Amino acid sequence: MELVIAPADLIGTWKLASIEMRYSDGDVRYPWGTHASGHLVYSPDGYMSMALATGERQLFATEDILAGSLEEQAQAARSYVSYGGPYELHGNEVTHHVKASLFPNWVGQAQLRYIEMVDDQQLILRSAPILANGKQGTGYMIWHKYAPGIDS
Repeated sequence: MELVIAPADLIGTWKLASIEMRYSDGDVRYPWGTHASGHLVYSPDGYMSMALATGERQLFATEDILAGSLEEQAQAARSYVSYGGPYELHGNEVTHHVKASLFPNWVGQAQLRYIEMVDDQQLILRSAPILANGKQGTGYMIWHKYAPGIDS
């Protein structure tokens, strides 16, 4: 039976619990590590934003946001991903229409996510097959509802 999700079920801020890539050969990888952090926000006006990062990011040698070395900038990009734009909800599918993204290839594209479970505490999203590390895989993202005063 297909889940039917109400828009109100998604609204709010979700904190990343885990993210993994599952491949058809049984391989499971953690592209941002097992201690990744991130947030996913769905607003009532139909916009969303997602950001996630590896658990241990290297600091730049400078505090100047535009003056990091090429190596520092490359490492920062490899350890982080974000995107945002309007979203549409249909049954158990949510489509993110990407307007801005660290990965420029996604701008102007629709990122489809399948909602496998949602309640007032947890949201599980599954991606359509995606090319990651040279092979097709499916992303699984588990999010916990942000709790003000508890989560930092």
